[in-house]
Amino acid sequence: MTNLLSNSDARRVFLAKQGLSAPPNRALTKAGLLQLIHELGFVQVDSIQTVERAHHQILFSRNQTYRREHLTALLEKDGALFEHWTHDASILPSAFFVYWKHKFRHQEKVIVERWRKWRGEGFEAAFAETYERVERDGAILSRDIKADGHVSGGWWNWHPNKTALEYFWHTGKFAIAGRSNFQKIYDLAERVIPAEFREPEVSREEFVDWACRSALTRLGFATHGEISAFWNLVSPEEAKAWVSAHRDELIEVLIEPALGGKARPSWAFADFLSTLDNYPGAPPRIRVLSPFDPMIRDRNRTERLFGFFYRIEIFVPEPKREYGYYVFPLLEGDRLIGRIDMKADRKKSTLDVKRLWLEPGVKPSAGRLERLEAELDRVARFAGVEKVVLLDGWRG
Repeated sequence: MTNLLSNSDARRVFLAKQGLSAPPNRALTKAGLLQLIHELGFVQVDSIQTVERAHHQILFSRNQTYRREHLTALLEKDGALFEHWTHDASILPSAFFVYWKHKFRHQEKVIVERWRKWRGEGFEAAFAETYERVERDGAILSRDIKADGHVSGGWWNWHPNKTALEYFWHTGKFAIAGRSNFQKIYDLAERVIPAEFREPEVSREEFVDWACRSALTRLGFATHGEISAFWNLVSPEEAKAWVSAHRDELIEVLIEPALGGKARPSWAFADFLSTLDNYPGAPPRIRVLSPFDPMIRDRNRTERLFGFFYRIEIFVPEPKREYGYYVFPLLEGDRLIGRIDMKADRKKSTLDVKRLWLEPGVKPSAGRLERLEAELDRVARFAGVEKVVLLDGWRG
């Protein structure tokens, strides 16, 4: 029997799984922050600071009592979190490191071939000396060992030692001990990742089971392609095989799309329907989301569930942009109602709002605009600026 899940129920479940249904102003302790990241699975890291860096904004959007120093302590002092790659650079619970060891082994085979094409033969010439330098002298920034005369040019023009540092990080021999002005500080993994997370091993079968099971837990319902894409650890074929092997634990559900059309078959755990009432509705307030928020990472899923088409336009030439360089989605309750273009001007201590776009059918009522202005005030305080400035023409 196939079960139909209404679009409103699907949104409610997914938002709850994404940590966006809990009271946003409840006190969040350091332990609570670690639990939140564990439940989300990962928090993407990005260097752009139009308002605030992505990882801070992602966490703030879920809880306005979030404290940056708690994240720093969990990452750099407690060893409870580590930085590595899912689909992008992310912050992850160190408890997951044992599973990432399978990714490291895979990467070791893939990277050498890929980077040799990128850098040419002999690209690994500085590997041994770089490893010995870090082993001997401790944590290091890439700029500390930059080759004489080398001209920086982005990732395509890393100097040999930077290439070595990144290779050892991608393959798990180095870990990120911290950041200085957002630049990574590299050290031996054994000096960063606690032994309780670093030393255990799991079989390939256990790894695949964890990757699929934990992804489905965090998504609530998913196709095998969505299960595969969540962590970017296993292939769609492996996820499909996992679903087939665990059919006795799963049920098929049809997810009603936001804009009509054919319902999408997905998988959920067998108790899914009986626990629907356990998921609270999202708070009615408006929240600004980071463009890198995990809730909207899967753009196709976002469009199906919320009827909201979103693409970041950083790499789109300015004349061809539909909205702007770095535009933030707006979540109101369980609906994505629009997007906003804004930037923190730290010299003037202002949050400058350039333009608001509301989705078709979403009216700029007085109550809605009051809720938006309240959220902008919260974001401004979090970004460390004194006031919100609504620029001429911001309403379009």
